[in-house]
Amino acid sequence: MNLGAILTAMVTPFDADGRVDEEASVRLLHHLLDNGSDGVVVCGTTGEAATLDDHEHLGFIELVVGEVRASYPGKSVVAGVGSNDTRHAVKLTEKATALGPDALLSVNPYYNRPSRRGVIAHFEAVDAATDLPIVLYNIPQRTGSDMPNDLLAELAQLEHVTAVKQANAENAAKVDGLQIYAGNDDLLATVLDMGEPGGILTGSHVFGNEFRRMVDEPELRHEIDASLADVYRDMAIAPGACSCKAALNLIGVEVGGPRLPYVALDESEITLIRALLERHGLLQQATSA
Repeated sequence: MNLGAILTAMVTPFDADGRVDEEASVRLLHHLLDNGSDGVVVCGTTGEAATLDDHEHLGFIELVVGEVRASYPGKSVVAGVGSNDTRHAVKLTEKATALGPDALLSVNPYYNRPSRRGVIAHFEAVDAATDLPIVLYNIPQRTGSDMPNDLLAELAQLEHVTAVKQANAENAAKVDGLQIYAGNDDLLATVLDMGEPGGILTGSHVFGNEFRRMVDEPELRHEIDASLADVYRDMAIAPGACSCKAALNLIGVEVGGPRLPYVALDESEITLIRALLERHGLLQQATSA
């Protein structure tokens, strides 16, 4: 499986009435794929998948897959299909598979926090529902439970499980049978140094070309990583969907606001993000463009 190194966990643009904005989505997609991203992950956490109904969810996957195939045939699309209801996860997996993405992203069941045997049974059902590569997603700060590396290695024995988006820094290590993708922006350098493919990132919405340099200029990787320390810090002022949308809107890539329970950044938070963009020269670029 070769999805690329820099994959952006794409936000879902909404219009003034809170509906999915397809025109803005296409513009955002072009911005991402023209500025460092090898592909996108849609309908994940940053895509506010928890607030999308199935019609919106599958429609967004279809929109992005169609646009990428038409305009960026060398780029990849990973479709989020996770749910804490195995029946729903299987349904999304089946329907998303039919839409033709390159791979699927599937998180372990959150909130219910099943036993190890339950997690394995869940992914056995998901694995049986597709012939596409599956990227597992380990993010214990959201799911409430960690998938340790020995469990990931066991899940790697399933036919279609090929990679993991690893958002637990303590687990950042090679796993037999799996490619490792950084699930946090500040893990990218570590994962690349391990010889693994790259990361599924959020800051790449705006700083994609800098993340790209960490792949293309390995001799400068740690210098670039250090220069992005304020990005890792300041973009975390709010949930990723909120801070990424604010930053995109500030540089002129209009994506609207988030859906409740997420809320738009307040004045002090906007000031912080604006200062970050100014330090990195992005507001000047947006103005001159």
